[in-house]
Amino acid sequence: MSITDAQVRTALEAAIREAAAIGVPMNIAVYDDGANLKAFTRMEGALLGSADIAMNKARTAALFGCKTETLYEFSKPGGTSPGFDRTNGGLIVFAGGVPVRDPQGRLIGAIGVSGGAVAQDSQVAQAAVAALSTSL
Repeated sequence: MSITDAQVRTALEAAIREAAAIGVPMNIAVYDDGANLKAFTRMEGALLGSADIAMNKARTAALFGCKTETLYEFSKPGGTSPGFDRTNGGLIVFAGGVPVRDPQGRLIGAIGVSGGAVAQDSQVAQAAVAALSTSL
């Protein structure tokens, strides 16, 4: 099962609310369980260059089923898989991409957020996923 349209709206609305609350316009992408773009929004004033980063964060989280920052350990200098971040058309290995799972733990999609500092991106992505917990 993949993330539904209603769940996508819930995630986007929660991410927009959180970004507005911290005063940082964001690019927000939602991908389905097949790593396909389901929805994207660019808040007014969000950095144009961050749009691609948000989409790649969501795609990375969907492809690997984990938070994007966990992949840094593999690709960092001295890591087990240097260059890993350059596979699959380019992966993002810092925070802001979060998988979405159903109550049984199955991957149904992913959220990617970019436009602020890495910690802010992560905060907004986590808020989107948290909002989904009641609808899953």
